Amino acid sequence: MVPLPGRFDVAVVGAGICGLAHALAAARLGKRVVVIDRDTQANGASIRNFGFITVTGQQQGACWQRAMRSRDVWIEMAEAAKIPILQRGLLTVARRPEARTVLEQFLETDMGADCSLVEPADLADHGAGLREADIAGALHSPHEVRVESREAIPRLAAYLGERHGVVFLRDTVVHSAAPPRLETSRGLIEAETVVVCPGDDFRTLMPDRIAAYGLTRCKLHMMRLMPEKFDPALPAVMSDLGLIRYLGYAEQQGAAALRKRLDVEQREHVRHGVHLIVVRSEDGSVVVGDSHHYAATPDPFAPTGIDDLILDEYAQVFAGAIPPVVERWTGTYASAPDRLMLVDRPSDALRIVLITSGTGASTSFAIAEEVMAELYG
Repeated sequence: MVPLPGRFDVAVVGAGICGLAHALAAARLGKRVVVIDRDTQANGASIRNFGFITVTGQQQGACWQRAMRSRDVWIEMAEAAKIPILQRGLLTVARRPEARTVLEQFLETDMGADCSLVEPADLADHGAGLREADIAGALHSPHEVRVESREAIPRLAAYLGERHGVVFLRDTVVHSAAPPRLETSRGLIEAETVVVCPGDDFRTLMPDRIAAYGLTRCKLHMMRLMPEKFDPALPAVMSDLGLIRYLGYAEQQGAAALRKRLDVEQREHVRHGVHLIVVRSEDGSVVVGDSHHYAATPDPFAPTGIDDLILDEYAQVFAGAIPPVVERWTGTYASAPDRLMLVDRPSDALRIVLITSGTGASTSFAIAEEVMAELYG
């Protein structure tokens, strides 16, 4: 077994995007950092998502501001770590007049700055392939960026090691964390401060403290389609169903009327938490999702009927036949009914950080900067 390195300033438990963000924030403060993870490679929610850093649609206030800051850090990291940015911007299409009303109301808020309303006749200016005749309008946002998660997370980790000297201990389980001591499956590690980023593992470390927040887990369905061609000019695309899930839209006054209509016309979609996000990959494929089912222990099964609901919404937005599905997968993430994230403080030198809303890729960098600033002033 490789000998353990010496004492660190900061130990981060968990090498998903939340953990890597804290490692970056600590390293930028000049701290010596170790990241400890039970897996040999990235395998959880951080690589099972869209790689879509979503700003527009996040809840007004802290979440939206964190997403804006995190987007900026992603752009910095993309250049530094040679992570390709595959798309920029977002086109949220409104299939119904009620959805257009929500978008118009959103544009009146501070979050609508730099966004614009796109009339159906002008949709082609943002790329070809949409069912223009069936769309009542769209909101274009310039803020978003899209990376390929399964490639971006390993590249970010490699950059942290090479550029900032962050030490990674993989295939290592942390049994207890009480700074300055961490008991691990490889022995004792010493660190001045510890940040635990457990993802949706609520039981390995400090389960009693995590249990106090009443968390559960969300399972989602994802697919990769291979169209014959997909216009590379198109930004990421969302639709009506997303307007009742993303709080920046859903908290607009007109969202109630939209939800009422969706409950009638797309009852099964709503019941299974389906909404549409479509993003393009470098090889011409598109990642499409997703759905939302909640349980303390989600089952491992992926009924094709759920995928069919997602593909049905795809077919309502995009012209032509539904492309063949070349890959399917599920993911899980931590979820809470009353918060988007949490920072628990067991001691002055210990933090537990969980993103409880599926916004890890979009907000983790900003959250990490806040946590490290609190720990180190």
